[in-house]
Amino acid sequence: MAGLLDNFRWPECECCELGEKRNLIASIAAGTLFFTGWWIIIDAAAQYDNDAMNHAVHACGAVATVAFFMINSISNGHIRGDSYNEGCFGPLAGKIWLLAGFILQFGSLIASMWILFQVYVVPHVQNPYPGVAVFLQNAFIFFATMVFKFGRTEELWD
Repeated sequence: MAGLLDNFRWPECECCELGEKRNLIASIAAGTLFFTGWWIIIDAAAQYDNDAMNHAVHACGAVATVAFFMINSISNGHIRGDSYNEGCFGPLAGKIWLLAGFILQFGSLIASMWILFQVYVVPHVQNPYPGVAVFLQNAFIFFATMVFKFGRTEELWD
């Protein structure tokens, strides 16, 4: 039963084969998602004062941005040990760095959900848009990170 899907292959679609444009499309999509997330939170910060939206909630987006750069600064070849395996920044240090980036990324996403529900949804605030904006910012940065990390080929790094 464990090898049930070992020989299964998805049907190949020639019309959707990106080839050399895969890195370009993934980079543009990730940049658009990242920009959209920051645009939403800047819009909310400009509309609402400190009473409706405490500006300390911007820390979630800042942590997510740092995690975006942490995750995407490590290549898959570095994790596998193909490109660099000497010194203190070998595959183990790359894996620890990547794990720290994912922890920060998921932590900021969970913190934005907590801010949305604890501050805006549960107390039945009249306008919960600032909390939704904080969550959307972190969700868009999260998806931009995943698209940029896993949507590209490794030809840029190796």
